[in-house]
Amino acid sequence: MDHQGLARLDRRIAGCRACPRLVDWREEVARTKRAAFADWTYWGRPVPGFGPPDARLLIVGLAPAAHGGNRTGRMFTGDRSGDVLYQALYDVGLASQPTSVHADDGLELYGVRVTGPVHCAPPANKPTPAERDACRPWLVQELRLLRPTVRAAVVLGAFGWQAALPAFAEAGWTVPRPRPAFGHGARVELDAADGPALRLHGCFHVSQRNTFTGKLTPEMLRDVLRTAAGAAGLRPEERG
Repeated sequence: MDHQGLARLDRRIAGCRACPRLVDWREEVARTKRAAFADWTYWGRPVPGFGPPDARLLIVGLAPAAHGGNRTGRMFTGDRSGDVLYQALYDVGLASQPTSVHADDGLELYGVRVTGPVHCAPPANKPTPAERDACRPWLVQELRLLRPTVRAAVVLGAFGWQAALPAFAEAGWTVPRPRPAFGHGARVELDAADGPALRLHGCFHVSQRNTFTGKLTPEMLRDVLRTAAGAAGLRPEERG
């Protein structure tokens, strides 16, 4: 597998300026900051994926949060969505610690990589279809580099599902037609002509709206992660 290729890709992603609206927004947020983070130097750039280059399980989100990943420089780090996700990964034995607060906090993921179809924080957490499509080549390249080892993916939310399916197809997996619909607990196997299949799992997004209302509970998230980890051939030891 091409470990250096993924590191190079991450550096290229972090330097992208393809979408003027997103560039303006992420940099404006980094300048003005939130009062609670006034002493932080915000990342203020596209946020690359996080996790080992030989990951067997991929988690696909939506986009970085303005005061989360856009501040810390790491996916799902420094916001409440990340608090829920990394706690669940820790609970099922896929992370070294239950919290993710900054890029140098020592967190390690075990066999898991976290990425998104959009790498810049968008206004109101809503990238446009054009911005989603402009960012897709980055995800396609990441998927191609992960293909030697990745065997399963968890896609968080309908936006991520819709954005990721074309990327999986471009990266070499076969997406059924009509395209499978998103749903929590949805499972789809994507065959590949020149390699192993990818087992795709749908999960409600770890947004505050979903977690505060109980639409997505910690146990529901853990169940999806356990199932996907098993499909990926990971056998983590659960905690608690």
